[in-house]
Amino acid sequence: MILRFICLAGVLMTSTFSSAADDVIRTPFGKTKEGEAVDIFTLQNSKGMKVRLITFGATIQSIEVPDNKGKMADVIVGFDTLEGFLTEHPYFGGTIGRVCNRIGNAKFSLDGKEYTLAANNGPHSLHGGKKGFDRKNWTAESFITTIDRGVRFTRTSPDGEEGYPGNVRLGVTFTLTNDNALRIEYDAITDKSTPINLTNHAYFNLAGSGNGTILDHQIMINATQQTATDETLIPTGKLAPVAGTPIDFTKSAKIGERIKEIKATPIGYDHNYVLEASSKDLKAPAAVVREPNSGRVMEVYTTEPGLQFYTGNFLDGTIKGKKGATYNQYNGFCLESQHYPDSVNKKEFPSTILKPGEKFSSTTTYKFLAVAE
Repeated sequence: MILRFICLAGVLMTSTFSSAADDVIRTPFGKTKEGEAVDIFTLQNSKGMKVRLITFGATIQSIEVPDNKGKMADVIVGFDTLEGFLTEHPYFGGTIGRVCNRIGNAKFSLDGKEYTLAANNGPHSLHGGKKGFDRKNWTAESFITTIDRGVRFTRTSPDGEEGYPGNVRLGVTFTLTNDNALRIEYDAITDKSTPINLTNHAYFNLAGSGNGTILDHQIMINATQQTATDETLIPTGKLAPVAGTPIDFTKSAKIGERIKEIKATPIGYDHNYVLEASSKDLKAPAAVVREPNSGRVMEVYTTEPGLQFYTGNFLDGTIKGKKGATYNQYNGFCLESQHYPDSVNKKEFPSTILKPGEKFSSTTTYKFLAVAE
């Protein structure tokens, strides 16, 4: 056994690693258009669950989990090869930053200075700009402990990248546990005040990638409020109750049950839920999703105050993915843990500003189960 040291945002930790590393396999996955080598890591736990992660975008490429009969399926919508991830696509599985979700009018003021960002979503900035963290090739190192295995991705976002201030040192650690959970831990430090809001943009289909829509999936979201928005999905700064509306999932319901009542173009869910305090300590789930035919269940736990529920509204059949599948509307859903959208411009929202000498940290876990019919 080899003893290695890991520095997580300035905190020195020790872990025991296997010299054979049989449960983490690193292989070449191709090269970027600039000629950078991209690797893929395959993680497997004692129960046979497999997770594959690629260095390009610190991306979740696949998650294989069993149904209630033990049959394995990949529940991540995306691509089999690097070529797909290098094209324009709706952020399949990528790590999103510096600021996930939307910043209104692609600008913000901080410490008396106005910063202008790329407007890549109408007049607004979305998911870090034209070339956010999901379009960067990260440095990575795998690890194995006596109970877990995983990969830690790191990179430095330079001052001025996509218009944001400060040199930011980032870490994203993916850990596969033996209870069929994938834990994602984010950390960051900066040398200049800057907004930080990190998430992962995985699209899930618990029936298996490419196996139809997610409209029959049943979902519960532990939230009685949402951030009210204008027609361009920029928050007004006010919180609105979900009770009596088609976005109320305080009790489990089919995703497709009331989806046509959503007033949006295209029709579908794309809402930030204000999570109840009971979910903040990672002991109560922020959301639970069940696919009735397979019995697969996914529980989401997070330290973040918000959760964006998105139903793949803009998937329109133009993207071909794994095994040649065509991705149509509602073929996947996202549950993106986050601070609220446009928080940098909304003083009434929890702050997303990271200052020098401070440490950003956040944890989100996706846990998979299978229940009898």
